[in-house]
Amino acid sequence: MRDPLQVDEGVPAAVEEHLAAVLRQRTADAADADPDFATDVADRVAAFALGGGRRLRAEFLWWALRGSGGGAPETPAALGVAAALELVQTCALIHDDVMDGSPLRRGRPAVHVQLDARFGTGERALPCGTFGGAAAVLAGDLALAWADDAFAESVAGLPSASRAAGVWRVMRTEMVAGQYLDLRAQVTGDGSADRAARTAVLKTALYSMGHPLALGATLAGASGDTVRALREAGRSAGLAFQLHDDVRGAFGDPAATGKPVGEDIREGKATYLLAVAGERCAELGDRAGLGLLERITGGARTTEEDVDRVLDLLVSCGARDRVARRVEELCARGAETVARAGLAREAADRIGALFGAACGLEPGRAAAPPEPPVPPAPSVPPTLPVLIGEAR
Repeated sequence: MRDPLQVDEGVPAAVEEHLAAVLRQRTADAADADPDFATDVADRVAAFALGGGRRLRAEFLWWALRGSGGGAPETPAALGVAAALELVQTCALIHDDVMDGSPLRRGRPAVHVQLDARFGTGERALPCGTFGGAAAVLAGDLALAWADDAFAESVAGLPSASRAAGVWRVMRTEMVAGQYLDLRAQVTGDGSADRAARTAVLKTALYSMGHPLALGATLAGASGDTVRALREAGRSAGLAFQLHDDVRGAFGDPAATGKPVGEDIREGKATYLLAVAGERCAELGDRAGLGLLERITGGARTTEEDVDRVLDLLVSCGARDRVARRVEELCARGAETVARAGLAREAADRIGALFGAACGLEPGRAAAPPEPPVPPAPSVPPTLPVLIGEAR
């Protein structure tokens, strides 16, 4: 049994080691099924899962568990569920790149691009895209199947197994719902800030922070109040994380993001950043700015000149600054909610620091709660519209 104090010293490394062991067995199973399938798909999924990422979800799960009193008895299950979360993330990213037609992920060709390059099928359209796109859908499905297997094996026999399974079930449904809303907005043209925030909460915030925190606390046998508070904290900070990612995707360094600058703009995605820009242009009476934003999110071909003009507009209309301030407010709200969730102080501090780092804030910037003080967090469904409205 692994010493939890050792895991404390390096959560990502401990989870990576466990994930590698899980994947060795899964890829061996794939090879038994068919060697071509193993080489083309299973090995590629394993390489993707082990080939990058900050293991943030694993960190949130671990420190919620430790802060809720979890120790040596819960450590194997925690590492197994953390590995399962990494495989859910693998599924989400592979599928997201197919749906967005993204050529790069983590600075390398996306899985669907790799598969088309292997067989020279990039220009051969199928009803569902190219061969690479269709095969990458299967690759993402395989990652999700492996995630479910790893989760079920990890919690089997635990007193908390049923509660943890409930969190896992809701997490997967919400993640798919968020991805669908992201796609839907691109064809309906619904570029409102409320809709963009709701999509970000479901697609990113809850499964990146809210549910990993809830899973860690649940595995440790925490009370329902603690689990709910942590989920709320992760929902706030997770939304901040996605809003920061929108800004970073527009203005960041491709060497750091692993994706081309302005990719969401080229794709005409209805992000919260662009929605705020639309609101600001309306407030300022900037019809030219509104026309530009409506055109790029309406399915028209976006040129590099359009991207540059939109980036300039995001700065000049104040949208970038407004979203940056909202990132700080939401991240601070998350840290404050964690601080009163009843966790051990060291673990609460660690989670608050992780919130700040994920949202690109300097150490200490996420520590102060927003004004006015936020009342105790109730469960997710009744408060979801409130948080979305406040994200403006």
